Amino acid sequence: MIDPDREPAPGRPAVDFEVEPDAAPAAPAPVGRVPGRVVPSLAEVILCSGFPTQIVLSALLTAAGFAALSPTGAPSFGYIVALTLLDVVVVLVLVTTFLHARNESVRELVLGARPPQREAALGVLLTPPIVVGAVGALLLIGWLAPGLRNVPDNPLGAMLSTPGRALFFALVVVLAGGLREELQRAFILRRFDQHLGGGWIGLVVFSIAFGLGHAIQGWDTVIVTGALGALWGALYLLRGSAVAAMVSHSGFNLTQIALAVAGAQAG
Repeated sequence: MIDPDREPAPGRPAVDFEVEPDAAPAAPAPVGRVPGRVVPSLAEVILCSGFPTQIVLSALLTAAGFAALSPTGAPSFGYIVALTLLDVVVVLVLVTTFLHARNESVRELVLGARPPQREAALGVLLTPPIVVGAVGALLLIGWLAPGLRNVPDNPLGAMLSTPGRALFFALVVVLAGGLREELQRAFILRRFDQHLGGGWIGLVVFSIAFGLGHAIQGWDTVIVTGALGALWGALYLLRGSAVAAMVSHSGFNLTQIALAVAGAQAG
């Protein structure tokens, strides 16, 4: 401030300024949660959940003459394979498009900051206990609540009638489960974490939806599949990488195919 009664000292300017302390720097704006993106993010989550895409693709396949059921009443192998592979492509395109629209990267979403080799090794190590846990859970549900086993025989097992079909379907389940579903899960959890209330809320919501998506295999399978989805989703949230979940999910699905083929041969 200026003091009019003060004599200026030799060599000093006549005006003396009192320097005010710098104001505290403003806190950085929170990253990710942008109010205006809640509705677009919710729309992206719904579109990438698999339900709308499969409904549309099912209608298109039916219009093209594909029958959902074989003459015996079992699910048609060709229909299931076509629907699954088409949905893999559509979901991959949707997720990639939505990420690029916000300057986000598929690579960063999937790999995160962890070495992919270590994450893949973790996925391999997790596969055996997950398989044992899933089988044990199904047996426990059958003992405690047998009414939940409303589908005695897995309808998908009937499609693996030949070794060639089993091998081809093994490729399909790796693409559909290990790739598409884990990419879906990572993307949906990210959108929940950014704009829809948090990743753990998204984990609960999508795990329920994931389980219900397997209702054709029985309510016991719905419960176990939902729990598996929650496990793989938690793995992603905790590690920030989808690689371990992708490898583990692929290994789990391949083990299912192997067990189904072994059971058919033994029968």
